[in-house]
Formats: sequence, C-alpha cells, structure tokens
Amino acid sequence: MRALKLLVIALGALLLAGIGALAAGVIWRINHASPPRATASAVQRIVLPSGAKIIGADVADGRLVVRTDIPAGGVRIFVFDLVTGAEITMIELAPSSP
Repeated sequence: MRALKLLVIALGALLLAGIGALAAGVIWRINHASPPRATASAVQRIVLPSGAKIIGADVADGRLVVRTDIPAGGVRIFVFDLVTGAEITMIELAPSSP
C-alpha cells in the first residue's frame, strides 16, 4: 500500500510539473512573438493629373501621405497603407470660387 501511495504522489507531481512547463511555454511564446513581416507587394503606380507636382510626403502610423499641387489650383492629398500599398483615401482641397 505504501508503494502505491508513493507512486500516486510521484505521478501527481509529474503531472503538475508538466502543466507548469506547458503554461510557461505558452506565456513565453506570447511575450516573445515575432512581429508580423510585411510582404513584398507589387509596384504601386499613382497617376497624377497632367502638370501636377508632388509638394510633400510624410510617413506616420504605417501610412504614406503624399501632397500634390494641381495645375487648376488646389491640392490633392493621397493616403496609402505602407504594408499593403493600397490607397486608403484621396482628399482634394480646391480653392473656393469667387
């Protein structure tokens, strides 16, 4: 009977040690996860109106903001996602007509 009792205690201790090791492994992987890698995307092409000029570009929060001067007057602002290369939005700032 005594040997059986020692066997149950030993197996219980091994079971608890295994669960603890599994939990430690999961926690370590969560804390040391590698950041997602950006995949190389195809070349993106922006077609500007004839005579338009790029007057500025900024990068912030994973986005590219490009400001262009339009010959007819006004400014167009393009916003792109840097990871996918997709155009998020385009804003046109036009002067008011008198």
